Amino acid sequence: MPPRIVLTSGEPAGVGPELCLAIAARPLGCELVCLADRTLLAERAAALGLHVRLREYRAQAPCPHEPGSLTVEHHALAAASVPGRLDMRNARYVTGLLERACTGALAGEFAAIVTAPVHKGVINDAGMPFTGHTEFFAERTGACPVMMLTTGALRVALATTHLPLAQVSAAITRESLLRTTTILDRDLKRWWGLARPRIALCGLNPHAGESGHLGDEEIRVITPAIAMLRASGLDVTGPLPADTVFVPRVLAGFDAVLAMYHDQGLPVIKHAGFDSAVNVTLGLPILRTSVDHGTALELAGTGRAESGSLLAALELALTLAQRA
Repeated sequence: MPPRIVLTSGEPAGVGPELCLAIAARPLGCELVCLADRTLLAERAAALGLHVRLREYRAQAPCPHEPGSLTVEHHALAAASVPGRLDMRNARYVTGLLERACTGALAGEFAAIVTAPVHKGVINDAGMPFTGHTEFFAERTGACPVMMLTTGALRVALATTHLPLAQVSAAITRESLLRTTTILDRDLKRWWGLARPRIALCGLNPHAGESGHLGDEEIRVITPAIAMLRASGLDVTGPLPADTVFVPRVLAGFDAVLAMYHDQGLPVIKHAGFDSAVNVTLGLPILRTSVDHGTALELAGTGRAESGSLLAALELALTLAQRA
């Protein structure tokens, strides 16, 4: 039997539910289980003219995917959802889907988790501290996560994830860089089969600090960490200026880039492949991939949302699950 992959449908007011319906029309090489409110999916399908047969999930009965159908484990919304209109009452429903997916993956019920986008703001407004999927799964599994986005041969990981810019410098330490880069190196070997990954580390400051004239984090923290990583046998280079490391002829010499903060690395990869980029959480005892975009509330219910990133996330999850 093909791997069983669980798909969380995300924020009900966003594009997640309709993206789940859209990819159900395609042939898929896995058994796909969608966690969602069945009525929500049926209503969204009817409104968009999508003809998708919803099947009930039974954990003990293998059910390979059939194009035009979607296997659903029903989780009830707290309140009826309107496309584009956030409702705090449904915040616990959203996190409940993630809890269920994580529990199932840890138990071996699911070979991988694929997540549609959630809205961090409404979850926090509902009184549940939530930084993001990466941090959520890390806390539930007791792991040290590394957020990496990939499209084609381009792979960009992050030394820090969802932090205000004012907190980034203090969060980057020698220890954190050693841990993050080691996890990146290990999982590039494990999942991508790279014998000795070539990793570029960005500087934090413009021009990688310009020899200390534009900041000293490179001198105090990043360069010593790189020396320690090299001493341990890793193939790492840096700190490199972030405005030149992504030049194609420079990038060709590396298998992955470690950016120091969220908006240093992710704009590049989203420009390179917004409809095909995938978010992968490294460092977990479970396999998790996701879309590279948000809830797109303005597109919800219009039928104009592109499903390319979710399909790419599912295809990568399937590929990596088969290598496990």
